[in-house]
Amino acid sequence: QVQLVESGGGLVQPGGSLRLSCTASRNIFSFKSMAWFRQAPGKQREWVARITAGGSTDYADSVTGRFTISRDRAGQTMFLQMNNLEPEDTAVYSCNAQITSAVTYWGQGTQVTVSS
Repeated sequence: QVQLVESGGGLVQPGGSLRLSCTASRNIFSFKSMAWFRQAPGKQREWVARITAGGSTDYADSVTGRFTISRDRAGQTMFLQMNNLEPEDTAVYSCNAQITSAVTYWGQGTQVTVSS
């Protein structure tokens, strides 16, 4: 069992920045990968960014160049640095831990609202 707790969401103006955190109850370096997803009102959940056990990263086209996924050296927390935020980034952001190919866990989500 893995518990994931997100934090760092909030209200920000267009062009602003936020840093989301996802803290895990187990060492994240043992996970196959971790990722951020988001779901806007009335839309399907979409993948945002992923970091593998080896540290490789990739991003959805819509956030490339603006968002950065990373993790701390202690292996407890994953981050999503979001810069130059746009109203279209408004959503509930959730972290995902892919423990193995068949086992996955989700956090409860944190709201990000981009509005003037």
